[in-house]
Amino acid sequence: MKSCKKCGEIFTPYRTTDKHCYICTKTEQALKNLAKMKRDKVKKQKEDLLTVSDYLKLAQQVFNKWIRLRDADQGCISCGNPLGSKYDAGHFWSAGGHSSVRFHPDNVHAQCVSCNQHKHGNLLIYREGLLNKIGVSKYDELQAITHETRKWDKEELKELIATYKKKIKDSVY
Repeated sequence: MKSCKKCGEIFTPYRTTDKHCYICTKTEQALKNLAKMKRDKVKKQKEDLLTVSDYLKLAQQVFNKWIRLRDADQGCISCGNPLGSKYDAGHFWSAGGHSSVRFHPDNVHAQCVSCNQHKHGNLLIYREGLLNKIGVSKYDELQAITHETRKWDKEELKELIATYKKKIKDSVY
């Protein structure tokens, strides 16, 4: 016989390590389950408040991170200089104007900040680097789908986010 550390009741322990009576143990488990249910509900509510635009921003961040990891050991696609500690995921066809290739891996490559931001993508030299990297046939395929209109929905973006988060996790570990 032991005395419960919470309520002081005398109880017979099921295991020798038990410090609480059955009622206190079950109450504690119920409170933990309730707290988890509340956290899940709040998470779901927050997720429901996110718009397609919010998911688009998040997807772009995750995708760009993957591009940076993928191309980390390569030089800038435009100028060929080694990438420093800070570099961008530069789109050949802009993300805002070409939604169909916004998340296409052949359209986005690591670029130094100077080329991407200060030289507006340095596109003439970027094109040469892109042709060398992916080849003429892939470039032509990419160019063919560039001007198609693409409207992303929440589910597609959630799937895209999950896919690239998994790729990031796989490449880091």
